Amino acid sequence: MIFASQTFLFGFLPLFFILYLAAGKFFGLRGKNTVLFFMSLIFYAWGEPVYIVLMIYSSVLDYVCGRMIYSADRQGKTGKKKAFLCVSMVGNLALLGVFKYLGFFTQTVNSVFHLSIPVFSLALPVGISFYTFQTMSYSLDVYRGTITPQKNFIYFGAYVAMFPQLIAGPIVRYETVADEIVNRVENRKDFAEGFGRFVVGLGKKILISNYVGKIADIAFATEGGMSVAMAWLGAIAYTLQIYFDFSGYSDMAIGLGRMFGFHFLENFNFPYVSKSITEFWRRWHITLSTWFRDYVYIPLGGNRVSKGRHIWNIFVVWFLTGVWHGANWTFICWGLLYFVLLMFEKLTGFHKKNGWYMHIYTMFFVILGWVLFRADSITAAGQYIGNMFGAGATGFIDATFIDCVKNSAVIFAAAVIFSFPVVSKVGELLEKKPMFKNVLASVCMVVVFIASILICIKATYNPFIYLNF
Repeated sequence: MIFASQTFLFGFLPLFFILYLAAGKFFGLRGKNTVLFFMSLIFYAWGEPVYIVLMIYSSVLDYVCGRMIYSADRQGKTGKKKAFLCVSMVGNLALLGVFKYLGFFTQTVNSVFHLSIPVFSLALPVGISFYTFQTMSYSLDVYRGTITPQKNFIYFGAYVAMFPQLIAGPIVRYETVADEIVNRVENRKDFAEGFGRFVVGLGKKILISNYVGKIADIAFATEGGMSVAMAWLGAIAYTLQIYFDFSGYSDMAIGLGRMFGFHFLENFNFPYVSKSITEFWRRWHITLSTWFRDYVYIPLGGNRVSKGRHIWNIFVVWFLTGVWHGANWTFICWGLLYFVLLMFEKLTGFHKKNGWYMHIYTMFFVILGWVLFRADSITAAGQYIGNMFGAGATGFIDATFIDCVKNSAVIFAAAVIFSFPVVSKVGELLEKKPMFKNVLASVCMVVVFIASILICIKATYNPFIYLNF
């Protein structure tokens, strides 16, 4: 963990804003970006002082490559331009390969070929997949001519290391914040709205995700069989946990960015209301989906190719999506599960149907997919899914299930309700009563903030799932 919640909320964040505002007053935007850059480095180095070198390496690599690509393009040197793009891609992918996939690859080779190559166990640098994808997209966009490279390294470093979204997204492309890096003005409206968004994310994480996560942990830690009901409860709990964990972090990142002048793109749009797998992936982790669309799928030819090649393009995207999430066959199979489902919908037009059963169909496979995602191995996933359908289960209901329901029924119900756009619907109903709406929203925000803070102070269970990716 980078910071304990208390240290971040009561130490780092207030100090950052004091320094940020003071620097802005005396040195303008240059001072603000300098504080943002160095405080972000401190934020990252707090828990992983050694791996700060990797992030600086990635930043320097793509800063230099971006400048060289642009220079070569202006000189008409196509070969040199391509060469520096290759340096950027190889340098970033090598970083991911060594620290994220080397051990997995070595273990796989040993298993397949019955070898005994030493397996180097390297700790996974937090957020490495996010910031390498950001810096790679920067070099690619400079190569395409869609952005002009940043001349000031501190400004570029502030973009890469920006602490709100550094360790778990959303994936921020330089083109979406290029103007705000060099020309932004904070105001009270943005600060207030950003703070409100931050509180929403904090509440999602602390008040909902952590509690349903305990149920998921109990279920997935059970060795051997469990009841059918407990297996489904655990799977649904993890389905809710990962949504409120990741969307909560994205909300906090978007809110914090808004507070000091940045407008990050949305990363979630109530994915569990989806009525097809195609729709689900338009709503879930939007910045990752669009990254693969723009930098992998479309360059491969997208859908403007033969049918066979189109299928291959989709396969590559979903294989890489699985690999991006982690060095384990469970993630690869999870990605390929979505490839199969999406191809089924695309080839049959099933995703165009609109009956009530489409929501059940979608959530059924999403829940099964999260079991595969959460399990430690393919074997463990198979055993867990078997329990869900009675194979190896100890019965339909057991005491553990009853205890979990008794202790967490209210939170579980709230999690289900708030995974749908209930709040926005209520807001629409209150449009004709703006005063009441504003007072109600303010009271709810204060209650959520205070409750979250009180729980943060005494909580010991506070995992962030996507810190591992």
